[in-house]
Amino acid sequence: MSSNSNNNSTLKSYVDSATGAVQNTVGSLIGSTGDEAEGKARQQKGHAEYDASHAAAKLPGATVSSAGVAKDDPNRTAGSWNQTAGSAKEFVGGLVGSETLKQAGHEQNRAGREQEARGQLNDLASGVGDRAKGAVGSAVAGLTGDRARQAEYQHRHDAGKTQQRGAELDIQRQAEAKEQP
Repeated sequence: MSSNSNNNSTLKSYVDSATGAVQNTVGSLIGSTGDEAEGKARQQKGHAEYDASHAAAKLPGATVSSAGVAKDDPNRTAGSWNQTAGSAKEFVGGLVGSETLKQAGHEQNRAGREQEARGQLNDLASGVGDRAKGAVGSAVAGLTGDRARQAEYQHRHDAGKTQQRGAELDIQRQAEAKEQP
């Protein structure tokens, strides 16, 4: 974890939520309304930290999060474009009665979905890997007192986190879109 208080951590959110729950329960059991209220507040803080840790915004070709900005795998952008172009061909083919154009559009749309999915999986795997390497490297550099390397590894962790969150956001949106009637 970074000492930077603006860098939200999922682990810290879990710790704060659990600590708050325990403090709330103990306060309730011993009749201490102050401890109970403080525990509830800590739990709410943990939930807010969790939400902030998972927040990401998509831009064309990139993801922005509290940890930074990460460029998307080129297959994600190209795949999205192929889906759009394929859908347009399908529409025009149906409009003018061209089964060939309609079928070509359908195939391009399908290929674009597959291409985008490959890019999402690449970004997800790369992000998880960079987060892990960054966390371990930062911890080791911190133990050895190498602050410059620690900062480099923390940057790698943060970039991986943003990349992972961007892929997760796209995958979640696509799953939600499939659930819509």
